[in-house]
Amino acid sequence: MKEGHTQQPLSPCLTPFEVRGLKVDFPVLLAPLAGITDYPFRRLALEFGAGLVVTEMLASQAMIRRNQKSLLMTSSLGQERALAQISGANPQIMAETARFLQDMGAMGIDINMGCPQPKVVKTCAGAALMQDERLAGRIMEEVRKAVGIPLSVKMRLGWDMNSINALNIARIAQESGVDFITIHARTRSQMFSGRAQWELIRPIKEAIKIPVIANGDITDLKSATECLLVSGANGLMIGRAALGRPWLFARLKAYFDTGDITPPMTIGQQREVVMRHLQALLDFYGMPTAVWMARKHLAWYSKGLRNAAGFRDRINRIEDWQELLFAVQTFYEALEEI
Repeated sequence: MKEGHTQQPLSPCLTPFEVRGLKVDFPVLLAPLAGITDYPFRRLALEFGAGLVVTEMLASQAMIRRNQKSLLMTSSLGQERALAQISGANPQIMAETARFLQDMGAMGIDINMGCPQPKVVKTCAGAALMQDERLAGRIMEEVRKAVGIPLSVKMRLGWDMNSINALNIARIAQESGVDFITIHARTRSQMFSGRAQWELIRPIKEAIKIPVIANGDITDLKSATECLLVSGANGLMIGRAALGRPWLFARLKAYFDTGDITPPMTIGQQREVVMRHLQALLDFYGMPTAVWMARKHLAWYSKGLRNAAGFRDRINRIEDWQELLFAVQTFYEALEEI
């Protein structure tokens, strides 16, 4: 299909939904990524059309202690269409954390039952909860009783291929009053390797009434369409594919709204987005944290561009903000001259 060509969307499966007064007209969500999807990045995703965003994972124990880092991560909740994602294994602490985040302005709460990282699962949180369906159910019930805002759960297919139980967890979620679920179509044991098995989402979607969001290996228009067709999901959640490409949400929105494939971003347009992102990082973190945070985002933005390796090496040595801005400007100016 040629760029700029317009046709009807290929898939009818992208289904707007409303839960507890929260309307999600474009159900393509930004996934939570620890240390990455902070407020500056979430704001960009929303500007480019993401229907909802999810905060970085918030450890319930840290939130209860009012940990300063955790409080910074939640300081913008009243200013954005964001679900606050919480993790933990204690139903009462999870409920208390959810109440606090509701008071902070979260538009909804998301319970993490999908994080595969060893430091999380060893505390019986994240994907480890899928191994204890009874505890998972208690957590969902207690959080549901604690808050009146929308409640979602992000999970995996199961612990490993011999213990696929996402359908059980989904049914428990629905019975517990959870409003929608997101399924990363891998097991915990797969971590982020192998192929996301979107086809295993379909029987779950067909068995429950609440909306289902598909996650995993959604990187472009083709994979987004295929995932919807294969999974039957109501919507999509995108994480790593948006790093260095927050405009992916705008491309997907144009495609599913009208069938239009928009032209790629020009170098000048990319530079404008990068500079806005950098300013947002400075405003949110101040120095020197803004420089440290900027480095990894600039590495993603520059990936695949000419002289990207040299650019990354240069910025990783920079400590001064103005020097960083100059390096970015000269990098993109050189690209525009080609």
